[in-house]
Amino acid sequence: MENQVYKYTQKFTLESGEKIDGFQIAYSTSGKLNANQDNVIWVCHALTANSDAEAWWCGLVGPNSLFDPAKYFIVCANILGSCYGTSGPAELNPQTNKPYFLSFPQVTIRDMVAAHELLRAHLGIQKIHTCIGGSLGGQQALEWSIIKPELISNLILLATNASHSPWGIAFNESQRLAIKADPTWQDNSLSAGREGLKAARAVALLSYRNYHTYEHSQSEDDVNKLDDYKASSYQNYQGEKLVNRFNCHSYLYLSKAMDSHNVGRGRGSVKSALQSVKANTLLIGIKSDILFPVSEQILLSQQIPNAVYHEIDSLYGHDGFLIETEKIGNLIKAFYQKSKEKIHS
Repeated sequence: MENQVYKYTQKFTLESGEKIDGFQIAYSTSGKLNANQDNVIWVCHALTANSDAEAWWCGLVGPNSLFDPAKYFIVCANILGSCYGTSGPAELNPQTNKPYFLSFPQVTIRDMVAAHELLRAHLGIQKIHTCIGGSLGGQQALEWSIIKPELISNLILLATNASHSPWGIAFNESQRLAIKADPTWQDNSLSAGREGLKAARAVALLSYRNYHTYEHSQSEDDVNKLDDYKASSYQNYQGEKLVNRFNCHSYLYLSKAMDSHNVGRGRGSVKSALQSVKANTLLIGIKSDILFPVSEQILLSQQIPNAVYHEIDSLYGHDGFLIETEKIGNLIKAFYQKSKEKIHS
């Protein structure tokens, strides 16, 4: 995918009413827009991902995959508040030429979508064939389908919800408490809060996977062991991996943005908001997901007009939406085929 940066130079008003002096979005594209301009696949990424969807959704996006750049024009944009080139606490404040750090205003899912909407206009995209996302990415895709109901032809939502649950908010707050237990978390430094972020990631993993995942992959062979357990090493390893690629301030901001997700805000109710969706919609739930349980995707399928719902089995819980690309791809192919049959019937 080709990495690019879009710079918006006007005042940008956030949902909170606060304003920032423009922003930049790091985004990636792959493939070419066809003559009919009807081959756009817009991928919305989850919490700590970047705009290189071919890297983190390998098997679903990329050459010889379902979303192949030989057929589609694929766009993935990094979200506001992240630390992968889009404006956020780790990026430069144009007024000071120093990173924003904790002076960056809080953003919401709707702010992320509003920024992507400006990027879409900049790219001259008039129609999105498919907008797809899982988890926080699904929250974005859903919001976009409500804000611009005529824009998206097909909407594919995986392991996501209409409003973030008290359960999900509690997990996020636990992670923020872990970060804030690190005495360096408020430092104006890109290396602030590293130990806290490591602990936060360990907490998050418990919600991304489940009992059976750990039983399968982290069980001990040595019945006499008293320390240095596989599960302990795994938590430390995954925490270190995130610390080496992410920023604690961005993690705080993005988890708060996820908490803010509620499609019913300012729209009367969740039900009325969902009923305004006009895209052909596929909902995919993961039976073993404890963070976004299937009841949340079932609710979406019941309220979005003519939505289709499917579940997949996965050992990997919530992370199944990133891992089970073959199962997901088969469901999407069947969904597209049925959509074609409806058109020609």
